[in-house]
Parts: sequence; structure tokens; C-alpha cells
Amino acid sequence: MRSPTSPAGSAIRAAAVQFDPQVGLDNKESNVAATLQLIADATAQGARLIVLPELANTGYSFDTREEAYAHAEPLPDGPTCTAWINAAREHDVYIVAGIAEADGVTMYNTAVLIGPEGFIGKYRKTHLWNREKLMFSPGDSYPVFDTRIGRIGLLICWDIWFPEVARILVAQGADLICSANNWVWTPRLIDDAGKCMASYLTMSTSHVNSVPIVAANRVGEERGGKFLGCSLITGVNGWPIGGIADAQADTVLYADLDIVASRAAVVWSNLNDLSRDRRTDLYDPLLGYTGGKPAAR
Repeated sequence: MRSPTSPAGSAIRAAAVQFDPQVGLDNKESNVAATLQLIADATAQGARLIVLPELANTGYSFDTREEAYAHAEPLPDGPTCTAWINAAREHDVYIVAGIAEADGVTMYNTAVLIGPEGFIGKYRKTHLWNREKLMFSPGDSYPVFDTRIGRIGLLICWDIWFPEVARILVAQGADLICSANNWVWTPRLIDDAGKCMASYLTMSTSHVNSVPIVAANRVGEERGGKFLGCSLITGVNGWPIGGIADAQADTVLYADLDIVASRAAVVWSNLNDLSRDRRTDLYDPLLGYTGGKPAAR
């Protein structure tokens, strides 16, 4: 019998790619080559949506603004984005990846969304972590992009600590959130089971917003810093599909998702549903509820 979620409205296989890009101009070409090979490998496993980490083509730990400028590229015409556009067309896939963006003399920590039709859009990270504040300017908007597979919102790394980001994306109708990350290792953010706080935050964000999240983190060490892996893909209920990735190993996680399943309201009881129970009439206007009602789910 047909129902709002059967058959699936937008069934795809998603991939969260966890690998170890390294900073330095001498490494940039090999970083990009690695992303292209990982995209091809994921496509061979049936992935239609592939999410790569934050600053996937450059590595993360820039020492100076001059070094960051040397790595940064204009969008969408820079060489890395052009290579990803060509890969998306060749493999008929959607790609989300982090990149250092140069816009004149201003730099942004940016995530791009690319599809078979080419460049779709970008999100400039709004919450900058630690020395990022010395290199990048913060973004000032939370776009949601319409695609043939559904409405996609983007966030980057430290954003997951701020519940407003995902809430604003969902209020604008996002069916899925892609999270490109460089979660850094710190003892305070790893529990006795070896799981990281960012994974739990991703699960809780997914759960309270009834939206799947594809979160790709990096691994490895770079200039004294260590990254903690733990990539994951959540379902609309917030639970990870296929577990959480190792904290140290290169890994590609796969999950079969119905991207638009969140449009069929997830009812918690006969009288409760998250989206309907929200008291948007009382919430601070800065949370994004001014100017009209949230998009229909």
C-alpha cells in the first residue's frame, strides 16, 4: 500500500568520506587527486551524494594569512572546484566539500554544493574556530539549495555546537543537512567508549529537527594538531546508520536514505509532533522565524 514514505520519494545512497588531507602547497595537488579518487570509489559503490571534509583540498592548519591566501581559490572557477564540477558531471553525483575561498582580498572557509548540472551554491562558515578567526571572514547567511534529489542545507564543523544553524536550515525547508568538518581532538570531547562529542551533537541535532545529516570529518595529524574522525550519517530519527567511523582510520561510510522522508511529519504520539509543537510565536526573532511561517514539511 502506498503511503507518504513508501515508495521512497528520493532514495539515494549517501557517502561520508573521512580521509587525511595535508596542508602545504606541495600537498595540494595530491589532496585534490585523493578527493577525485574517493569520489570515483564512492560512485562505484552506488553513492549519489558524496560529502568530503572541511578544507578538503588544502588541509587545515595555516600558519599565516599569506599561506592561507596562497591556498585559497575563487569560486566556482578555481581549479579545485572545476575538477569537482567535472567529476560530478562524469559520475552523475552530488558533491559537498570544504574549500578555502578567495573573494578579492577576503577569504572564507566555505562548503560548496555541486551536482551533475554543475555548481549549485556555497555556504560560508559563520562560526569560526580558534585561529580560523585570524585567517577567514565569517559568512552571514544560511542558504538552502533546491536540487533534483531534495532541498539541501550545509554547515561546517563548529556550527554543529550552535542549535540555531540547523533549526534555521530546517525552518527554510531543508530535507537534508550536509556537514563538512575538521573536528579537532581534545580529551574533553572523547568519552570512555571512544566516541566524540561532535558525533553526539550531530545525532541530537538530527533528532530534534527530524532531518538526516551526512557528517564527514577528517583524520590524521597536522602541524601538532590531531583530528578525531567519528564521521557519521544519521537517519531522520537521529540514530546513526551503519555506526560511527573510527577516530583514526581513513573510512567511507555509506547509508541508503530517503532524502525527502522528513516532509512526512514524524509523529511522536497521537498528540505530539516536533515541528507542530514548536512555539515559534514565542521564540526570539533571531532564530529565523520572522517574516513568515516555516516552510511546509
